[in-house]
Amino acid sequence: MGASTHNGDDVFEDFLENARNEYEQTQRQVEEINLLIQQTSAEVDRLAQRNMRITSRIRQVESTIDSVPREDIREVYSTGLDTQQRLFTMRGQLEKLQSDQHNLARYSTMVRSMLEVVSAADYEPKVSEHEDNSAQLLAIRIIEAQERERQILSRQMHDGPAQSLTNLILQAEICERLFDVDPVRARAELVTLKNAVAGTFQKVKGFILNLRPMMLDDLGLVPTLRRYVDSYCDNTGVLASLTLTGKERRLEPHKEVIVFRAVQELLNNAHEHNHATSVQITLDISEDVVCVVMEDNGSGFEPSEMSAASDVDRLGLSMMRERLEMLGGTIHFESGVGRGTRVNLELPVS
Repeated sequence: MGASTHNGDDVFEDFLENARNEYEQTQRQVEEINLLIQQTSAEVDRLAQRNMRITSRIRQVESTIDSVPREDIREVYSTGLDTQQRLFTMRGQLEKLQSDQHNLARYSTMVRSMLEVVSAADYEPKVSEHEDNSAQLLAIRIIEAQERERQILSRQMHDGPAQSLTNLILQAEICERLFDVDPVRARAELVTLKNAVAGTFQKVKGFILNLRPMMLDDLGLVPTLRRYVDSYCDNTGVLASLTLTGKERRLEPHKEVIVFRAVQELLNNAHEHNHATSVQITLDISEDVVCVVMEDNGSGFEPSEMSAASDVDRLGLSMMRERLEMLGGTIHFESGVGRGTRVNLELPVS
């Protein structure tokens, strides 16, 4: 027993030391990201002003295009396209930095609060071997979940924005070659390129919304879900509706996140796996509990088959269920092959 207690003390001291190191590292990262935001903001402002000047120049060229040399036309359009692409990229980078800054600040505050609480309590840990193993298993699950999300993010970046930007570069090269041989077709290709840029921008905005909607921190769960459902309808063609009952109010940040992520995952499953064309979501916020009921008209499945770990992981439900259960929540599925799916989710919020 003495050896077990000693090992528990060592584990706790290591935990505290790691927490202090993590806090110091996070503070350094916050300082670095603040500097990057300042530099990026300045670059965005500079590019925005340059873009306005080039846009004005393009309009002048278009009004006198018959008298402007082809080389000048090609140069002004090439410069304009390059500036717009750089401005678009820098704005996206700035939004990501600002989101990272917000998340780092929240994480830093959480770690500091934890250290203050532990220090004030003068805690002497008594860690049993079972508790130690449970902590290790939890850490493993967290690490695996983080790596899974990073893999998904990497795949989405490759298949989405990265592929679209590659296509835009190819279209720009086509326009450049056409200026010397067919200016009329070159102008038509520029219109196509402009529309492609606008489409890519919308895709990136949707990607950011999926990744981490900043309005979740600013406005809360209900406005964010409404916007996400509208975006989901536009992007998938699925007819989805959100109905709110109870009193709209802010919840603890981590609980707003877990409810939003659960609805997001369930909507994705309704479209990608159940092939639903219609989804109804009811969100009820009472004094003590948040309830989400989601029904779709998809192909459905046999709930008994979800006992297989591979099926649960395939649907992305394993970590969702664990997170809910860790916070005292529950999730239940009612379905059958060919008769859609009904999901009931409850999370205590008192």
